[in-house]
Amino acid sequence: MATNVNITPLHDRVIVKPAAAEEKTAGGIIIPDTAKEKPQRGTVMAAGPGKKDEPMTVKTGDTILYGKYAGTEVSLEGEDYLIMRESDILAVI
Repeated sequence: MATNVNITPLHDRVIVKPAAAEEKTAGGIIIPDTAKEKPQRGTVMAAGPGKKDEPMTVKTGDTILYGKYAGTEVSLEGEDYLIMRESDILAVI
């Protein structure tokens, strides 16, 4: 499931691997590429140490929900990731 990422986030930032976009609806209708929505779910691949007064509440391997436009998209070793602040995370699943 989780692979090692050769990057360490600083302070209260996390690196997230977004989940794959849905290919079909619940009714079985195939969604075309132009209509697919950005995923809002992902897995934490690495987490920073936290702020001085606030330790991190998420850890590597957690499945999270985040805002639709949260984070900065980066590409490392051919994989797409998001780097975001812990405050951008809405919930841990």
